Amino acid sequence: MSTTQSNVTRYSLIAAFGGFVFGLDLLNISGAIRFISAQFGLTDNQQGMVIGATFWGVMGVLFFAGTLCEKFGRKRVLLSIALAYTVSTLMSAFATSYEMLLVGRFIGGAAFASLTVSAMYIGEVAPADQRGKFVSVNQLMIALGIFVTSVVNYYLLQYLSQIEFITEANVWRFMLGSELIANVIWVALLLGVPESPRWLLKKGKDEQAKLALNKMMPAEQIDAFVVQVKESFHNQSDSSTLTQLKNLFCGRMSWIIAIAVVYAVVQGGTGMNAVLSFAPMVFEQVGMSTQDSFMQTVIMAVVNLAAVFIAIFTVEKLGRRKLTLGGLALVVLAHSSIWFGFKDTTYVFDQAAYQRIQTELTGQAVDLTKLANMVGQTYQNDVALKAALAERLTNNELPLASGSVINQTINGIKPLAVVFGIFAFIAAFNLSIGPIMWVIFSEIFPNNVRSIGLAFAALVQTVSSWAVSQLFPWSLSNFGAANVFLMYAFIGLGGLIIMFLILPETKGKSIEQLEKDLVKKGKDECSMQTQNI
Repeated sequence: MSTTQSNVTRYSLIAAFGGFVFGLDLLNISGAIRFISAQFGLTDNQQGMVIGATFWGVMGVLFFAGTLCEKFGRKRVLLSIALAYTVSTLMSAFATSYEMLLVGRFIGGAAFASLTVSAMYIGEVAPADQRGKFVSVNQLMIALGIFVTSVVNYYLLQYLSQIEFITEANVWRFMLGSELIANVIWVALLLGVPESPRWLLKKGKDEQAKLALNKMMPAEQIDAFVVQVKESFHNQSDSSTLTQLKNLFCGRMSWIIAIAVVYAVVQGGTGMNAVLSFAPMVFEQVGMSTQDSFMQTVIMAVVNLAAVFIAIFTVEKLGRRKLTLGGLALVVLAHSSIWFGFKDTTYVFDQAAYQRIQTELTGQAVDLTKLANMVGQTYQNDVALKAALAERLTNNELPLASGSVINQTINGIKPLAVVFGIFAFIAAFNLSIGPIMWVIFSEIFPNNVRSIGLAFAALVQTVSSWAVSQLFPWSLSNFGAANVFLMYAFIGLGGLIIMFLILPETKGKSIEQLEKDLVKKGKDECSMQTQNI
């Protein structure tokens, strides 16, 4: 590998390190939410808010991300995001109230914004024939963060009783606080990353751009690259946010907007963030103990990581379109399998189950006598069981008891179908729509609207993910696990059909060539101000 290739790889990994932080946070909160709920007595909606606050944060940041990237550059924005996330980690780990935790989580939305900015940066520095692989590094870093956190959370729980200063009341603080190490490392690494040459050229800083390019490509290619990029700007001097928005929603951009919106909605709407954010809760629905559910989360993280590695090494061979369509087909199959596994489940609360629950929850802060009048009852689905538990237990007791009750009373479930479906979904998502979405977003937007276009697409994806994650605990309690995953299957199926019709192949093409190809597909309805796209 040449020095320039090595530099591009290093810069891409550093820019994508925000994905590692995001992965840490995503699974950290999934492990911590049970203990947070018990400490602060959270309802289903409040649990959803703890998860959803991050998405509210990123939605706020994304409104300004494009403008900030245009004004200050990609590197400075990434540094600001890393610093903001450090503040979020400290506030979350030391939260003394539900409200303080929400504020910390809200600020943490900046970590997700880093995926947009890093995809923008990587898409601008990576060679066209390797761009898909490099942008996919975003998802690899998320997978690494998820894996590291799953192991840390499992061992924190495994050795909870053996470490004197870690208790059930404060273990969640150690889970969330462990992110601080990664935050500090990210800030230090970002200081050594050069600014995007395309942004420097756009700002007329040609000499700085050439210095950066010297580190990223052979010297004999630099002049031709500079000419090509400058031609793509079409001498447009006004790149304000308002002008970019007008350009973005111009009729000639309709094909690009359609691809971005559909991909963003489907990627968020198929439920990955909900499954990861509430992973132990999902495995509890199968009837696993708390310890087993955390162990399954570790295995899930390994599958997640392996799938991303496969995607990185196939995205340039198979292309974006094949991976997207094949992945969505597997997503539909996976969610259908989960639905099939859950659909005939009942919950038998007999005397033997009650005794097992009492044994398992000995020492927990739960008054199990409140459940005595449930003995002899059979509940036809998880909705009815959870409603009965909610009538008898407080919000502090419910998170500690629900997993054990489900585990000891479940009957008629097809666990292999559910577990296969969960792992197949994790694999399918990370082989396809997880990493490939960011590759597509980094490629399809023309230079004149890139910062706003990427921010807009990420905003749509965030709204989709937020809606699913925010409503997940409430949906499980009110619709049941079977119906929730059936809904995800239908979203995946709709996405598969639409993407088959509209998604082009983009591999191996420069950003400037894709601009020429995709803009032609849109309607010719631009105002005079935006005709130069």
